Amino acid sequence: MLKQIRFVLVPLLSGLGLAFIMVLATPTLRDALLPLLASDGFSGSHMSYATAVKRAAPAVVTVYSERISTQPRYMQQQNTVSEIGSGVVMSADGYILTNYHVINSADVIMVMLSDGRHFSDVQLVGFDTVTDLALLKINAQSLPTIPIDEAFSPQVGDVVLAIGNPLNLGQTITQGIISATGKQRLTDSSHSSLLQMDAAINVGNSGGALVNSHGDLVGITSAQFKTRSNLDIQGIFFAVPYSLAKDVMDKLIRYGRVVRGYMGMDVTAVDKQGRDVTNNKMAIAGMRINKLDPLGPAWQAGIKEGDIVIRMGGHSVSNIQQSLERIANTNPGTELEVELYRDGELHKLKVTVAELETRM
Repeated sequence: MLKQIRFVLVPLLSGLGLAFIMVLATPTLRDALLPLLASDGFSGSHMSYATAVKRAAPAVVTVYSERISTQPRYMQQQNTVSEIGSGVVMSADGYILTNYHVINSADVIMVMLSDGRHFSDVQLVGFDTVTDLALLKINAQSLPTIPIDEAFSPQVGDVVLAIGNPLNLGQTITQGIISATGKQRLTDSSHSSLLQMDAAINVGNSGGALVNSHGDLVGITSAQFKTRSNLDIQGIFFAVPYSLAKDVMDKLIRYGRVVRGYMGMDVTAVDKQGRDVTNNKMAIAGMRINKLDPLGPAWQAGIKEGDIVIRMGGHSVSNIQQSLERIANTNPGTELEVELYRDGELHKLKVTVAELETRM
């Protein structure tokens, strides 16, 4: 009997000791386990996101906007048209990100902080219709700012929390997961890459914060999926990822507007099995030109529909979204060398990038 106990006990104690040493010696493993063992985050009886909410919620504000009607008085049902949305405090000196549609055509904008303070002297720094983002500025100091982890990269399956003021009911938290990343053409632009998630977004949530389970900013809540039919669609909502929102914010602060490069072409992916596009049957990856803007930069350079672009500006086209982002981040007037296959033959052309014109 003693031998049997020793046979079981010795390996068990050895394993526990080895695991203890590994946890102490591996900072990343130790950092991952400590939050789970913290009394305010997890216990034997429940798991809670209360700590994440406490970190992030003070930086989420409510944005009210009013548009004064210009119709004749006898046609007016009411003198003003009001909108409500949310916003995220990005800096302690008062820069706030929200959705453009929340303040579109507004004559009056007011911001209410989570502690109840009101600001009616709100400056519209700039907006970007492509991402549906707007940047506001209030005259304040030492404001609570949203926690940010620059190293965090959102992945499908991540738990996320949406913080906002739906229907003006007061600050509310909804929970879900990231359903997909890199969603395109949801705002009629190939330059907009959105996160899809199922944390509920209602009227008033737009422009609020999407945070992870630690309270770090993941994105700016933006839209609910809609169709022209009467389908009752649930669980499909979108957010502008933090990296894209920060890029827009930085450009609005610096230039007052967002300048994007434009080549004027609609594309789809060609995977590495597309051997029929080359004479030597070589496997390639690239993007197929489906449609060209008449008189656009790509058309003027000699690119044609059906061409397969494999390199652009010295970079291989292995990921369409990354390639489109490179174009968008290229200064107008820059000349890019483009390598493409046409009828099985390799061609090299030079395209002068223009500036993307945004719609109001």
